[in-house]
Amino acid sequence: MTSLSTVPLVTPFQRLNDKPSVIVIVDDEQRIRNAYRQLLSAPGRSIDECSSGRSAMRRLGRRDVDVLILDLDLPDINGLAIMEWMLAEQVPTAVVVFSGDDSIDSAIRALRHGAFEFIRKHGSPQDLIDTVDRVLQRRRIEREHALMTVQLEQSERLHRFLVEQSPDIIYTLDHKGHFVFLNFRAQALLGYSIDELLGQHYAAIVHPDDMEHARYAFNERRIGDRASTNVEIRLLPKRIGDHQFENHCIVTILTAQGIYSSREGPKSQQFQGTAGVARDITDRKKAEETIAFQAFHDLLTGLPNRILFKDRLTMALAQAKRSQKLAGVMFIDIDRFKLVNDTYGHHEGDELLKSFAQRAIGCLRSGDTLARQGGDEFTVLLPDLHAAADATTIARKMIAELKRPFKIAGIDFFTTISIGIAIYPDDGDTPDILLRNADIAMYQIKGRGKNGTIRYNAQMHSGHRVRISLENDLRNALESGDQFELYYQPQICFSRRATLGMEALLRWRHPRHGLLQPDAFISLAEETGMIIDVGDWVLNRALAQLAIWRNKGFNHLQLAVNVSPREFDRNDLPMRLSRHLAAHDVPPQSLEIEITENLLLNDAEKNIDLVKQLRRDGMRVSIDDFGTRYSSLNYLRRFPINSIKIDQSFVRDLTPYNHSSTSIIHAISSIARSFGLRTLAEGVETQTQRQLLSALACDNMQGFLFSKPLSATDFEEFLVHGDFPSPARAVVH
Repeated sequence: MTSLSTVPLVTPFQRLNDKPSVIVIVDDEQRIRNAYRQLLSAPGRSIDECSSGRSAMRRLGRRDVDVLILDLDLPDINGLAIMEWMLAEQVPTAVVVFSGDDSIDSAIRALRHGAFEFIRKHGSPQDLIDTVDRVLQRRRIEREHALMTVQLEQSERLHRFLVEQSPDIIYTLDHKGHFVFLNFRAQALLGYSIDELLGQHYAAIVHPDDMEHARYAFNERRIGDRASTNVEIRLLPKRIGDHQFENHCIVTILTAQGIYSSREGPKSQQFQGTAGVARDITDRKKAEETIAFQAFHDLLTGLPNRILFKDRLTMALAQAKRSQKLAGVMFIDIDRFKLVNDTYGHHEGDELLKSFAQRAIGCLRSGDTLARQGGDEFTVLLPDLHAAADATTIARKMIAELKRPFKIAGIDFFTTISIGIAIYPDDGDTPDILLRNADIAMYQIKGRGKNGTIRYNAQMHSGHRVRISLENDLRNALESGDQFELYYQPQICFSRRATLGMEALLRWRHPRHGLLQPDAFISLAEETGMIIDVGDWVLNRALAQLAIWRNKGFNHLQLAVNVSPREFDRNDLPMRLSRHLAAHDVPPQSLEIEITENLLLNDAEKNIDLVKQLRRDGMRVSIDDFGTRYSSLNYLRRFPINSIKIDQSFVRDLTPYNHSSTSIIHAISSIARSFGLRTLAEGVETQTQRQLLSALACDNMQGFLFSKPLSATDFEEFLVHGDFPSPARAVVH
């Protein structure tokens, strides 16, 4: 191969080497332009700056710019419009788009408008430096190529150098399609030596699937504007043993024209063969395929995203309509996913999402589609169902698969999923309706305790509308603050005939539905995150009332307040409680926090730490509804609680003839005494229940037998004149 040192260089080459490379930076922010200039400054480079699109176009009009560093978002002209103008004006400048726009569509459009490369601003600065170096290197080769073309008539040796140094494959075929010339680039790309290819038919290196296109391009007889240009053909590299040279195939775009015995054209001269250029665009094709994949897939899990899922669902419904078959849609939500993110961080949350996706795919059929909608929500397309029950079977299989723990931060983590199902055509005949109804069904199962599956029915839709309306009403109630009311149910010691304290019970006086019990709205508040604001309202109002009673001399009252498990998801619970106590000057030992037995079962280690902090801050802690969740006695030992409340379901069944309930309450009381805990029985409604509880050494009680929940005024009257007065008050002056 001819080397540059053996080619007699002429004056244009000397001027070429002396001329600095011109780089123009286009960005509307001065600091960014300064930063780019500092990054790209180097000997042999001239750097200009433009702050707007119009100034950039004026600068490009001089046609001496090698590299244009272009931001797409300019104040006057969009960067894509500048690139279109450059194409129309045939401005010979390479464009590197360096943009803060993360949109995949922007990257695709930039590449299709002829950008050499698309780089995001938040990427590594080295990416920009390396890209500009490659562009300048390529520009230098292309410029040398162009100048040597001008000198072809002066030197055959110079012509040979140009051809051999070309970044493209340059070839010549005879009239039968056999290679008579190939430059060295063919050897570098395909792995064949030039001698191996000379005399071979072009079919030897063409991918079989592209042979039809190749037949026209490699046998091109036309010349000029009518000749073949930019024909995409895959070329096969040489196989070396069991391995193929570098890539499986090289993607090229081919430009070819006929060769005739003189310049007068094909009408009067004999056809000699075909000459052409094949440019390697493999990397560009890979980049386009990557961008296209990212546009329709979730980058974390590799699953189809909502766009691709909806497209597949549309096609599946059309096929189901033609074949009169069923199709199913599942909407899946991972229960307690937020707990993982908040406790272990987003990296572990991402690992959980990927692990779940892998397990879920293993439960599906080969023709099903699992997609990620976003966050911890997934959807499943089930085409060609024989019966609607098949969807439920698949859903239960997925739920069963999750009984095995996930490894999160090196420990076992158990999670569950809630699955809503909608079936075509009974539950909807369009993608949007099916997805909406499956989503509604999923929220139904979450409202029933999660970890299950349910199929949509029409009654759910009306219930969903009511739920949305109730959610808006709850937000308005929190903003106004005047729709909630607190009632207080006495907690008494029967043997002492005294009131020990009271449980604060929330009611919502809804403007249309009247007085609502907590069961009607607390689960909604927990689901929407409004439970924190609801809890703050209860604490503020209840502690303010307790402060009033303490000022009247009722210093021994113990205020019990229920705290939602959702509030334990936040680490600031102890700080919030202490802040409310300080605001009303109430000692912490006067506040008893009632927690559910679920906290002993779910994420026990974290909740133990929070309960310990509450106890260190002086507050009392009790377990509500004890005995209904089969909690471990080991957890009871480890939780630093003060008391347990025996659930009213055991008290309700308490009769002289029901030895089962009697035994359960006796066991709970014995356990409490062994741990040094106080017991309180709730839901006491009859004298028989009261007598049996006293006989079982459970003397602290709460229920309608003694008093219903009372307003603050009525509760104060109960303390003074009721059957169970408060202990003697201190004299208040």
